[in-house]
Amino acid sequence: MFRTILMLTALLVLFACGGGYKSQEVPFRPPSAFSTMKVVAGAQIAAQAYAEPVETTKLFGFDIRKAGLLPVQVVIDNAGEEALQINPKQTFLVDFDGNYWNLLDNRTAYRRVSESTEYGNVSKEARHKGFWGALGGAVIGGAIAIVGGENVGEGIGKGAVIGGAAGSVIGGAEGLESRESEYHISRDIGDKAMENRAIRPGELGRGFLFFPGEAPSASQLRLQVEATRTGKLYTLILDL
Repeated sequence: MFRTILMLTALLVLFACGGGYKSQEVPFRPPSAFSTMKVVAGAQIAAQAYAEPVETTKLFGFDIRKAGLLPVQVVIDNAGEEALQINPKQTFLVDFDGNYWNLLDNRTAYRRVSESTEYGNVSKEARHKGFWGALGGAVIGGAIAIVGGENVGEGIGKGAVIGGAAGSVIGGAEGLESRESEYHISRDIGDKAMENRAIRPGELGRGFLFFPGEAPSASQLRLQVEATRTGKLYTLILDL
């Protein structure tokens, strides 16, 4: 049911009007290209933080840093024999003062993004509750899916539908334009997020982890991964 509603909404939005938001493709480099790369259980792992507004705007099409999130891109090239999975509860951002910052939970991430001025700037109709609810719900379902371990694609669909339900009665071309922007932004962020699933031998996993925007800087990533078969934990300190 959720998928059907999401597909119909997406088609309606896409065919009804042209939007101003432009999705940004994000390139990535393999871990071997980083001098800070670490190897655990045969897997090469590297990370890169994006703390500057100019960088985040290029990556996401709007300043997600100003919206309250600090993104860190993680790349895992699993050349080992064990499937590895990130443990979000033991993964932290470390700033230059040595302070540790948690991965954002769903509620906090939603509040930060939905209440930000940058959030409102991406749509002409940001004041409509339907846009706010749908984008916020999609961010919960997609970009922050790693915290709850839910599949990113399914999370986006459920979040967008649930969040947008309250504002679905708002019509007209302007409302459709807003919902088109909402759809593309939520989809874009969700696609860029690091999905919380096991990375099997031979796979190359990559995506973003999101930390609080209050972090003044990004010095290191304390990343913990688990071998899913044996349960063995590996904790890495990656320079950013």
